[in-house]
Formats: sequence, C-alpha cells, structure tokens
Amino acid sequence: MPTDRVQLYDTTLRDGSQMEGISLSVEDKVRITRKLDELGLEWIEGGFPGSNPKDAEYFRRLREIKLKNAKVSAFGGTRKPNITCETDANIQSMVAAETPGITLVGKASMFQVREILETSGEENLAMITDTVKYFKGLGKTVFFDAEHFFDGFADDPDYSLQCLATAARAGADALVLCDTNGGMTTFGMLRAIAAVQHRMNDVRLGIHCHNDAGLAVANSMAAVEAGVWQVQGCVNGYGERCGNADILTILANLKLKMGLEVVEDEQLARLAEVSHYVSELANMLPNAQAPYVGQSAFAHKAGYHVAGIMKNESAYQHVDPVRVGNTSRVLVSELSGQRNLLMKLQERGIDFPLTQEEIKKLLDTVKEKESQGYQYEGAEASFELLVRRTLPGYRAPFELEDFVIVERRRQSHDVQQLNEMLAEAMVKVRVDGELKHTASEGNGPVNALDTAARKALVEFYPALAEVKLVDYKVRILDSQAATGAKTRVLIESTDGTRYWTTVGCSTDIIEASWLALADALEYALTAEG
Repeated sequence: MPTDRVQLYDTTLRDGSQMEGISLSVEDKVRITRKLDELGLEWIEGGFPGSNPKDAEYFRRLREIKLKNAKVSAFGGTRKPNITCETDANIQSMVAAETPGITLVGKASMFQVREILETSGEENLAMITDTVKYFKGLGKTVFFDAEHFFDGFADDPDYSLQCLATAARAGADALVLCDTNGGMTTFGMLRAIAAVQHRMNDVRLGIHCHNDAGLAVANSMAAVEAGVWQVQGCVNGYGERCGNADILTILANLKLKMGLEVVEDEQLARLAEVSHYVSELANMLPNAQAPYVGQSAFAHKAGYHVAGIMKNESAYQHVDPVRVGNTSRVLVSELSGQRNLLMKLQERGIDFPLTQEEIKKLLDTVKEKESQGYQYEGAEASFELLVRRTLPGYRAPFELEDFVIVERRRQSHDVQQLNEMLAEAMVKVRVDGELKHTASEGNGPVNALDTAARKALVEFYPALAEVKLVDYKVRILDSQAATGAKTRVLIESTDGTRYWTTVGCSTDIIEASWLALADALEYALTAEG
C-alpha cells in the first residue's frame, strides 16, 4: 500500500545479512524477498551484486519472480576516484542486476573522504554527481545513501550539506541520511534534519539508523515526525554490530501509533509470522522480548496483571495482539495468583472441574516446584501434566522402576580413527502391572535412555513410534556449585502434528533429562491433539 507520506524500505538482505552469525543462501534471500513482498513493503534492498557471486546469482533469480507490492534495489557505492562509471566494475555489476532501483552509498563526511577514501572533497562530489547521473540516464530510481552524514554534519556541516545538494542536483529521487555509526542522540539528529530541510526543502529525505546507542527505532520515528519520507530498517533489527532499526517495530508504530496506512490490516496481522519466518531462515533465535512480535510481548506473569486483563485486556496491553499476529499468554510461576492458573487452564483448553481448594493446592505445588528449580513458562506440557496428576482417578500410562546407564571410552588402535565413547541404558518400565526390561545403546546417555524406554513402551503404545525429540536444552541453575550444580533440562518433542515442551530438574543431569523425557512421552499419550 504505497503512501506519499512515508515509504518503507527494507535492507535485511544487505545490511541485515552483515550481522554476526547470519549467512543467507540464494534460496533464503529469494524466500525472504517473497515474504517481505507479502507484508507490503515498497522497496527491498537485494544486496551488493559486485561483492560476491551469491548476490549476483540472487539478482539473476529475481528476474524470474513477479512481486506484487515491492520493487527491488541493487546496492553499491559511487564510482571509485579518478575512473569513469563505464570502467568501474562495481557500477557495471549494478547495471547487470537489472533492478528498477539503485541505492548508491556515498561519503557525506569530510573526515571519511580524507581518511578512508583518501581523495579530495572535490573528487568525492564529482563521484556523487557522475554516478547519480549515470543511473538516472538508465532510467533507474536512485536513492542516495549519505554515509556518515550525521557524524560528518557535526564535524563539517557545510561539506555534508554540499554532498546532499550535489546528489539532489544530479537527480537523486531521495536523500537518505545515514547514522552509520549508530551513535546519534534524537536531539542531535533532529537538529541536522532541520538544517537539511532548510537548505533543500523540495527534496525527499530518508533515514537509515543503526542501533549502537539503542535509539535506532526511536530516532527513525522522530525523523518521520519531522517530515522524513523514507524509513530504512531490517527485519528483527538485524545488522552489523548492534543492528539496524527494526523495520517491523517501525511498521507497527507507524500504523498503530501514528495512523499512517503503510500496509493493509491483513498484512499487519502477519507481522509476527514474518519475524519468525526470517529468524528461522537466518538460523537466529527469535527475541522473545521483541516489541509486537516476540513471544513475551503480550505475556503476563504478575498476579495483579492477570487480574486486570481478566476484566479488560487493555489494562496491561498497549494494542490488541491479534492485530500484529500475536497472542496473549499467561505465565505460571511463583509470582502467580489463582487467576493466573485459571486463565492458563482456559488458554490451554483444559476444562477440568477443579474446586477452589484444588486450585489453591495446585498453586502451592507450582510454587514449591519452582523453588526446587522447575520453571513452567517454557514447559507448558509439564504444567498440564502437573494439573492432570492432581485429578482424582488419574493414572500415569507407565512407571519407571529403575534404570542403569553405562558409559565407556573404547580406545581405537587405528591411528586413522578417534577414540569412541559408547553409552548403554538398561530400563525397567511397568505398564498396567507388567514389567518390561529393555536395553539399548545410544549416542550418549540421554539418547540411550530415550531409546531403551521407547523400546519398552512402543509395544503397548505404538503411537510413540511417531514421537521425536527436536530440541534439548540444559540450564545450570547455581553455577557457584560448579559440577555439583542443579540443572534444568527442557525437551521439545513432536508427533509430526503437535509440538510440546517438558521440563526436568535435578542435581543429576541424567535424572533431570529422564524427568523431562518421561513427561514428554506421558504427554504424548494423555493430552488430546
């Protein structure tokens, strides 16, 4: 939904991919491009075709893709000093990308020109002029990213403003003011923007903020309020060092807080989906505390908060989470009240006939368990089992009688092979009074224990053959106890349709693992799909 008031420009595929730990394949970049197009963004910066073969291949693939909402821009620098655009290999790689847009980064700081480019201020201005004119002559939309503009303005305002005026005279469609080092305060940024607007009041401006001072989103929003037209950012705030401004947070703020129709309501409702989709492809853990889209963005833990949202959800939520594709969550912990438990049961779809006394007893059990190191915020399957076990007549589908684990290190006499660790588990499990004794080897003690228990149980419960463990996390709870520390184990499981997480806690990591594993198997057998 293009709007003349403000334009959203995403640079996840270029600036975001420069974040430590991120490496996107060509296919990843294509899939993210499609997802951002579905979200309704107007411009997507595809990458720097002259920097590596992967980006060049991405632009070749892009020619076969029809986008509904977005246009793609190729990124690159102005021509190098003392050569022409026609002979500059990086310039020609942008031409070969065949994109409707070109984003040119040029120095807007005399310090950078002198110390980094090692050329004269006059030659830098000529580089800006020649490159912008060259691409406008090819019919491209040209965005000029004024690199280090704000730092340059603080040192030598006249030269930084001259760089912008030069790009504007050459035909740039927008001048993007870059806080490249990410250290600008909001007051300093607005002062510089005002100076630009006074000098060039008929040119569209953009803003590109990094988050090194923790102000990227705030500065971007303040720039829009000051009249800046284009806002650049990255999904989930990815980017070099401390990251870029989070384009998803900005998008939601523009629409929900400022009333700017930058995307349709249906597109806004996919915000959390886009965040998680990109984090999955980038192989990055989602930030649970991310505004609007994080798992904890609408999570409520304090008892009096839950009491408030039971009466009116807006009591402790600044927006309806459904509008951004998220949901409210109630957490159960030692800080919980009885209302937390009631809402949690409702949230989980558990319709158990618990009396007031049973609710109180259950709450006391939760608090006691958490004092022992358990935590149910991320292990809701274990919480549901805790509730089920309080019900009269509940019978566990199996009981562990005993297990023994043997590990040994087998020395290899072959110099070409490493010494090998072997683990074997022997398990006694009782089902309906029948005792099964099984043994199994595994890739480590926990895997051996899992395999042996499953071998015993699958004879009675064939459905367990479909249950897989997909994640295993260990948390040390009291590190000062060193190797005697209590550990908490979280196990995520799936049967191909559902996913659930269980928890175990003990000073013995094997026992903690078994407790989480046993809950995972019991939940698979008792919980409704």
